[in-house]
Amino acid sequence: MRSFLAVYTVLLMLGSPLLAQQTTTEDEDESSPRRGLLDDSTKMVYGPNTSLYFYEKSVRNNRLQKIELDTSLTGFHNYEAVADTWYKYQDLANLGTAARPIFYEVPRQIGSVSGFNAYDLYHNAADSIRYYDTKSPHTKIAAFFGGGNRNKLDVEFVRNIKPNWNVGIAYRTIRARKTLNPTRRDDNNVVNDSYEMHTNYHSENGKYRLLAAFTRMKHNVNEQGGIIPPEVDTTSLYFTYEDSKVWLRNSRAVDLRQEYHLYHEYQLLKGWQVYHIFDKKKQEVTFFSNLGSSDAAFFNENRFNSSDTTLVHSKTDTTNNHNHFSVWKNEVGFKGDFGPVYYNAYLKFRSGRMASRFFTSNNTFTELYLGGALRGEINENWVFEAEGEYLIPNGYRVKGLFISPILDVSYTKALYKPSLAQERYMGNHYRWDNDFANTGVDQVQGTIKADFTHIKLRPNLTINRINNYTFYNEEQVPEQVSEEAFMVIPGLSAHFVFARKINWQSEAYYTLVTGGAAEKFRIPEIFVNSRVFFDGPLFDENVYVQLGLELRYRSDNYSPAYMPATQQFYLQNDFNVYAYPVADAFLNFRINRTRVLFRYNHLNAGFMENDGYFVTPGYTGLKNMLDLGISWYFFD
Repeated sequence: MRSFLAVYTVLLMLGSPLLAQQTTTEDEDESSPRRGLLDDSTKMVYGPNTSLYFYEKSVRNNRLQKIELDTSLTGFHNYEAVADTWYKYQDLANLGTAARPIFYEVPRQIGSVSGFNAYDLYHNAADSIRYYDTKSPHTKIAAFFGGGNRNKLDVEFVRNIKPNWNVGIAYRTIRARKTLNPTRRDDNNVVNDSYEMHTNYHSENGKYRLLAAFTRMKHNVNEQGGIIPPEVDTTSLYFTYEDSKVWLRNSRAVDLRQEYHLYHEYQLLKGWQVYHIFDKKKQEVTFFSNLGSSDAAFFNENRFNSSDTTLVHSKTDTTNNHNHFSVWKNEVGFKGDFGPVYYNAYLKFRSGRMASRFFTSNNTFTELYLGGALRGEINENWVFEAEGEYLIPNGYRVKGLFISPILDVSYTKALYKPSLAQERYMGNHYRWDNDFANTGVDQVQGTIKADFTHIKLRPNLTINRINNYTFYNEEQVPEQVSEEAFMVIPGLSAHFVFARKINWQSEAYYTLVTGGAAEKFRIPEIFVNSRVFFDGPLFDENVYVQLGLELRYRSDNYSPAYMPATQQFYLQNDFNVYAYPVADAFLNFRINRTRVLFRYNHLNAGFMENDGYFVTPGYTGLKNMLDLGISWYFFD
């Protein structure tokens, strides 16, 4: 935090005179696209439309799109990472806990990855940073105070050093108290501290552009292992929340991530650029448990300890697992536009390793890729795209996309490596050394776009075929199934507007999984989200308000359970996470640029046949409680 404040102060000190110079230049430029942002007293009017942001992907694809800051209210009450996906992730029922996607996703990276993905949602990867084009210093503060001391704070600051050079810093933190059996006010389940720094620059003639970012996350979790089942301890009950009996009290996990990222390009000729991307990533995953305490009852009885008990990771009464993943990447390529056609070709080299205190030698890898892309664009409504990547000699990913005014269709075919954690792992509780085949997938997705005056309908369909799927089985170790799985997932997204101010937004999916590997995918058969809300101005249009009710529902299924020692979700056949509709009431409102939320969780608690609900075996969902949040923008 001290380093964040120091950088913030330096930028303020250095940037003030430069800002004044830049503002004068903007005012004097009659051809400036933002010349109209002057009020009647010829002063610059700063706001969300003078602080625009863009992503690296749009630069690389020669489709630079600058986006205004988000001041909308829709979905603002879903401030947690899982809720922001509209609950398409399964977590451990608390802010910042381990999470996995409910629906199968085709990996973007077909090469070697760490396999420790439980906390991906809470890390802002360097290649997904927002880069800004701002005409004034811009600060955003967003503070969320969840019931039960589930708190989240985001602070961002960006400014222009020169008209063609912007910088930014951000600090993000989570402090979430245990929802199950906290012993004191600050008995935290999750403590997260993250920060990022980024800059973007382009030459005055527009031929050279640079984007660079650094991100770091330290995610600390005091693991609980879930509620002890009543069949194990007759005095243990599931829906007592603060009084629940949990498995773990002296176990903790840490996920430390650090990334350096650089993208730069140069225009050699009109319509032809060369570019280079550099990445350096590090992930350190640790798990500690005091086996001299009651925590030992949660784990398997066998232990893998060295005879040399002087080693901290080999003491018989302690688990101290550590895995270190690091990777370097360099990509060089060329790209350009030939009329309405965009083209790209590149060569990419990756090297890295997975290290462990228990390994006798590191698990290293080197990978070489060839790739490219092609896009044709008649206009913004008619587009086709094709991209492909070949991992020499036995991996690939190709994707085609067609966009039209009434239909979007995509096809993806991939052959990707199992994770390094699935291939080789050594810890106090589990060890394996596997030689799995690559996983193959074919995916077809289609969406029909039907827009009417007050109705928007999006019928959609996803079809997956997956073979050689690798997963963590009921014994909590990796396994690969040679049979295929076939998924057919029809869905519908809809938005209705009644009387101009009453909105009803919904999405629903039905999942059918067949084939020899069908049982290895635990996806709810029915998945539904819906919200109904009033949306409109009040008090002479000084306040914009959304007041409504949100409902989510998943049909019952044997959802994967979670093993803290390996930080992996695994299959289980004993605990049915039964169907249960969860209703939340919310009030979002905006005064000028300040947004405020109130959300009352689990509004229907006490009115159902069951006393509550589960999101993961052994982890009960939130009881009824009130959340508060506020977000400010400052532009001077």
